[in-house]
Amino acid sequence: MKVAVIGATGMVGDVMLKVLAERNFPLTELLLVASERSVGKKMTFQGKEHTVIGLADAVAARPNIAIFSAGGDTSLEWAPKFAEVGTTVVDNSSAWRMDPTKKLVVPEINAHELTAEDKIIANPNCSTIQLVMALYPLHKKYKMKRVVVSTYQSVSGTGVKAVQQLENEIAGVQGEMAYPYPIGRNALPHCDVFMENGYTKEEMKLAREPQKILDDRTFSISATAVRIPTAGGHSESVNVEFENDFELNEVRRLLNEMPGVTVQDNPDTNTYPMPIYAHDKDEVFVGRLRRDETQRNTLNMWIVADNLRKGAATNAVQISEYLVEKGLV
Repeated sequence: MKVAVIGATGMVGDVMLKVLAERNFPLTELLLVASERSVGKKMTFQGKEHTVIGLADAVAARPNIAIFSAGGDTSLEWAPKFAEVGTTVVDNSSAWRMDPTKKLVVPEINAHELTAEDKIIANPNCSTIQLVMALYPLHKKYKMKRVVVSTYQSVSGTGVKAVQQLENEIAGVQGEMAYPYPIGRNALPHCDVFMENGYTKEEMKLAREPQKILDDRTFSISATAVRIPTAGGHSESVNVEFENDFELNEVRRLLNEMPGVTVQDNPDTNTYPMPIYAHDKDEVFVGRLRRDETQRNTLNMWIVADNLRKGAATNAVQISEYLVEKGLV
């Protein structure tokens, strides 16, 4: 089982390697792949030293699986080249997510749709993954009509440069800016680029991707995405209107029974999800469960997850595990 990690030197690539090691992924050979400026760099994985190689050499090596986390342009150019030589690509960028010929996969929800013919598989947006993990069991039971989500997203979602900006600001150091404004002691209602409709690209991902993952266009999602000065972990305030009524105890039960979801919901003990507790964990945490008292059949909840793990690396590794387990690679 030959596995290539594309973008191995980046922030998500680093977590990807950590997750592969933690989960004892059954690989026999590992290729660490990055851009030309990183080629030749030495990296250690499970006590063994590896030399970073370039994309052309990685394609020539014909890995069974290539996990991409190197940006959309790289994925658009190189994923088809890997697919041509028989490699199955699991891509973490937005490049293929809304392509009708590619599957958008959260393993707990729709991995069963994958076949050996799927050579490029899209990993959803980090904010989308944690959202659908909580919505899926509730949608099956009560049928969603409309979802309003506001996100509180960490700087790690932007990348190393943004984490450095926050650290510089905390230390009082002048440095390179990843954002158009300071992020420390601030909140930027601006995740990704603005689009013609006034929404950001991140907000439109949240609106469109869940419909594709759940294979259902009968519900709608409206999103506002905000960047806040946390180092890791995304949070979401979610308001869901259902067609059918619900009991809160049953909502808690359904969420608790969903693989990969943990309910933290006890106001008496100040128990609720927070990014500081989600750090380095693979679960999606859900709490602050309460009725919307202004509208029928409507639930409010708060969802938190580590955006670099379940929101990116872990989900991609889980897809790869499924492919191996089912003999699809």
